[in-house]
Amino acid sequence: MAEDSVDVLIVGAGASGAAIAWSLAETRMNILCLDQGGWVNPSEYPPTREDWESRAISDFSLNPNARRRPEDYPVNDLDSPISPLMWNGVGGSTIIWGAHFPRFHPSDFSVRTLDGVADDWPIDYAALEPYFDLNDRMMGVSGLSGNPAYPPKSVQTRPVSLGKLGVTIAEAFNQLGWHWWPADSAIVSEDYEGREGCVNAGVCMFGCAKGAKASTDITYWPSAVRRGVKLETHCRVREISLGSNGLADGVVYVDAEGVTRKQKAEIVILACNAIGTSRLLLLSRSGRSPNGLANRSGLVGRNLMFHPWGFVTGIFDERMDGFKGPIACCIGSQEFYETDRSRGFVRGYTLQTVRSVAPALTAMGAMTGSPLPWGESHRREFERVFGRTVSMNAICEDLPEPENRVELDPELVDGDGVPAPRVIYRLGENSSKMLEHGVARAREVMQVAGATETIADYPARNTGWHLLGTARMGLDPETSVVNSWGRCHDVPNLFIVDGSVFVTSGGVNPGSTIQAVALYIGDQIKRNLGNLFD
Repeated sequence: MAEDSVDVLIVGAGASGAAIAWSLAETRMNILCLDQGGWVNPSEYPPTREDWESRAISDFSLNPNARRRPEDYPVNDLDSPISPLMWNGVGGSTIIWGAHFPRFHPSDFSVRTLDGVADDWPIDYAALEPYFDLNDRMMGVSGLSGNPAYPPKSVQTRPVSLGKLGVTIAEAFNQLGWHWWPADSAIVSEDYEGREGCVNAGVCMFGCAKGAKASTDITYWPSAVRRGVKLETHCRVREISLGSNGLADGVVYVDAEGVTRKQKAEIVILACNAIGTSRLLLLSRSGRSPNGLANRSGLVGRNLMFHPWGFVTGIFDERMDGFKGPIACCIGSQEFYETDRSRGFVRGYTLQTVRSVAPALTAMGAMTGSPLPWGESHRREFERVFGRTVSMNAICEDLPEPENRVELDPELVDGDGVPAPRVIYRLGENSSKMLEHGVARAREVMQVAGATETIADYPARNTGWHLLGTARMGLDPETSVVNSWGRCHDVPNLFIVDGSVFVTSGGVNPGSTIQAVALYIGDQIKRNLGNLFD
């Protein structure tokens, strides 16, 4: 069954899909967004109920293989030490993120020039700077201006509370003579644009019912819808279709009732994350594109980048009460961010302070790596751990490797019988050395801060929050999938705006940069409407 044609069809309503929908709305074009999930009512977030900690590992798990909602698709991650994490629905993974919101550094766009590895981006920090600023205003960012690790940038509200935990770690950084700075957080610390300020409930990863944490269902989407963008939910796109002229003419999708439909469009934009977008391109095979759509280069699905994470948890004699405050946002250090070849690797990482968790998750081993013992020793061990832990993460830059990839699984399928993605990923030598260095430095911080015991976990498995690189940006159609403004080299009216287009991964959380790139692409589309398909 075919639908009336639209001017612009966006697939995915998450961080990047929401941003570009809002950007293009000013054109007054007929814009439709399809998402395979639905709206989440904030009153139904787990923290609004007493059983929220058990829901955090079931229907609100970060891992779709554990969550298994009808809108999810399974991911075969048996060939990867890191499990991909994501949310399918309006807001995408901003629903379940920690909202740590740093930008890429200027150096992240020029790693080939600076360090002789990977490739340079065809755009730079200066090109994205106005979009970083715009996105910060739309999302609402708390923090502190003046960070010497960055060019000048402003914030909307003061930093979230550091608490005793943050002050303790800051003092340790001072003793070591290392850079530290309050986190840039997409969590407003005071009332902002109709959203209430953070109350330090510490439940950010499982939905913020107050709206202090930015998720695009409450930032970009209300404005985009008011400006005329249509958003249809529970629509699972299974193929991008091509017309006889070689242009994308729409998508085939399965609606909420299980009916297969065709939505026609003049422009198609993919915003499904680096696994979902590459999966959809690979599913869209035809006689014209036998290896998948927009895949002349053979790079669709290739160069998958995670951020390998190393956790070091310190246990302290004193109460740190780290369960109070945004779990992923406190202070961090970029002392080891830029290349120093004497360390034995190139590029670098961020040290991020992470708070602790609530009682049931503590008992289940969220901070110690294994459940606390049952029986007589349980209370004693719980008292030793609960409220007395601090974690330090090393967020390591992952260099692009063509063999790290997303494929279509030959057997596993989603709820509609569509082939699921299979992830094949190995930790490179550079990443392994960087991870070991970062874990050693994190342990050093903990020891200086006064931890009586440290527990390390690396590479941590359930840390695949950052999905990047599977449809990379570049000037040469033989070595990239999209051009410098997200347009597919092979299909001139098909655009990609999510983390798939990243050339390198940086050593910071990519959410801010993903959205800045989407806004940048939106402006490029608007400026080139007259000759968009040339």
